[in-house]
Amino acid sequence: MRVLIDTSSLLALVRYYLPFEKENSLSKFIIGRIETGEIIILDKVFEESTFIAKGVIIKELNLPKNKIVKTEVILPSPKFFNQLESQFCYGSQKNRLNSAEFEIEKNKFLESADAKQILYCIKDKGSLEIDKPILVTEETGAENDNKLFKKLPAICTMLEIEHCNLPILLKDHFKLNLSQFLT
Repeated sequence: MRVLIDTSSLLALVRYYLPFEKENSLSKFIIGRIETGEIIILDKVFEESTFIAKGVIIKELNLPKNKIVKTEVILPSPKFFNQLESQFCYGSQKNRLNSAEFEIEKNKFLESADAKQILYCIKDKGSLEIDKPILVTEETGAENDNKLFKKLPAICTMLEIEHCNLPILLKDHFKLNLSQFLT
């Protein structure tokens, strides 16, 4: 199993779990999974983590920098561009923009951590690989922020990318009994 974890999930880990852990046991578990490559942190997620909530993720989690996955070679396909313009954006928001403004917003999205995570998950979708990545996010699919592009869970569902939140990852995928790790 490979897990891509987004900034919101790292923030939830730091805010809601780590303050209650026993002897850094949960931190060690997560960092160990990052070291083995089971949990993947993309460079864009790491960058976001440096400025979200005053860098609390970087301060609290000692993320191994040599395990951060570079994303500059992860490029969208023509099909992805079409989906981005037709399926992944909200038509009402897109119609408020002229074509130049939409291109600017589209390029910003393509450079975002969300887009890079999606592209990472679909880059080998056609292969026979059994170990497809799971994208972990605390976002919900509900539209509540007037953004141009849909949220990660909605896009993942459209692309048939497995996704879950942090509690589901820990309980169902890692089979953790959190009482062993938390006070």
